[in-house]
Amino acid sequence: MSNTPVRAEEWGAGRVSTGRDSAVGEQPSGRTSNSGKGNKSPSGVTSGQKPVVRRTGASRPAAQDTTAQTSVKKTSVGRTSAGKKAAVNDTPEQPPAATKAAAQKAVTKKAAAQKAVAKKATAKKPTAAAEKTTAKKTAAKKTAAKKATAKKTAPAKKTAAKTTAKTAAKASAKTTAAKAPAKKAPARKPESRVAMVRRARRINRELAELYPYAHPELDFTNPFELLVATVLSAQTTDLRVNQTTPRLFAVCPTPEDMAAMDPERLEELIRPTGFFRAKAKSLLGLSAALRDRFGGEVPGRLEDLVTLPGVGRKTANVVLGNAFGVPGITVDTHFGRLARRFGWTTAEDAEKVEADVAEIFPKSEWTMLSHRVVFHGRRVCHSRKPACGACPIAPLCPAYGEGETDPEKAKKLLKYELGGQPGQRLKPPADYPGQPAPPMAPPVAAS
Repeated sequence: MSNTPVRAEEWGAGRVSTGRDSAVGEQPSGRTSNSGKGNKSPSGVTSGQKPVVRRTGASRPAAQDTTAQTSVKKTSVGRTSAGKKAAVNDTPEQPPAATKAAAQKAVTKKAAAQKAVAKKATAKKPTAAAEKTTAKKTAAKKTAAKKATAKKTAPAKKTAAKTTAKTAAKASAKTTAAKAPAKKAPARKPESRVAMVRRARRINRELAELYPYAHPELDFTNPFELLVATVLSAQTTDLRVNQTTPRLFAVCPTPEDMAAMDPERLEELIRPTGFFRAKAKSLLGLSAALRDRFGGEVPGRLEDLVTLPGVGRKTANVVLGNAFGVPGITVDTHFGRLARRFGWTTAEDAEKVEADVAEIFPKSEWTMLSHRVVFHGRRVCHSRKPACGACPIAPLCPAYGEGETDPEKAKKLLKYELGGQPGQRLKPPADYPGQPAPPMAPPVAAS
């Protein structure tokens, strides 16, 4: 490379810093370093100023100019902050007028940029306001739609609620009507003991007129048959017993015959009455006891009868009152229910009921009283729905109103001879006004 110093070209060709001349050649004569600011060099150039070297003479070869420009560019890339202060700009120095124009342009550009920012901000504000307005309108529309829907739904809901309330009221009324008695008897004044006894005896007389044919509703021809039939009548109807005993007594008419029977054979004969195993065990036991202890005869005393297997006070009173003529009160389900409805007792225990009723009536009336009360309980004063409207002794009954009080409806609740139906005995007494019960239908043979 030539050692000739690189001279900057005229305006527009760039300047070379005096501190960087060493990178392309020797420093020109008469220049000083930047360390002496304010001092003039011998050549009259103040230090700190950037000397401009003008080209004189003929142009240098293109190869040298290209080499010099390349060296300047490489040197400019590696400048430090200290070198920047002393470096000569690559762009040519501009006159003061051009500098002012550039400054004014920069100011104008900044102002224009600020105005543009302001316009954008101003444009955004209306947009936000418009969004808020749109949101409000949308919310208002939704609210109006909800109100309209609510108005439409409200009548439907009210109608559904009314319908549900009516249905619930009807169901409640039906349930109440089903649970509660139809009508209850009006409250009566407190009754003295004497008044109750008089009323009870009057009821007995009324029942005697209503059921002059009252009798035990079990078929029998001797005390043994009545004893066996009464044991079998537990937890079943007298009709079912009367339909069963003919076959049984045809096979074993005496205690000795029954005691000698095969248990399975006896169970098969009495199966229609229910609980046949327990009943067969009782019949075998009492038959053996009659054979061994009483000579094959039924004893005529309550104390002896209750010692037999399966025999209690009720069974003993039935046998004594109807087979031996000994007065006794038979407290079965029907008798106990009516005794409480009539106000004769409040007890639930059968023996207590028997004792309370025995104090009201003379002993001579005990047996027939039992038949009359049981007859009335089976035909009129039913357990679940008594026929109060068709009861002849309703004026004397404290429980009037617990059942059906309408006369026409109550007549439909009457049973047996009062309702035009057959009785329970296959061989009723001659004075019985009803029809005898039909015999049991023979079993159907398996095909």
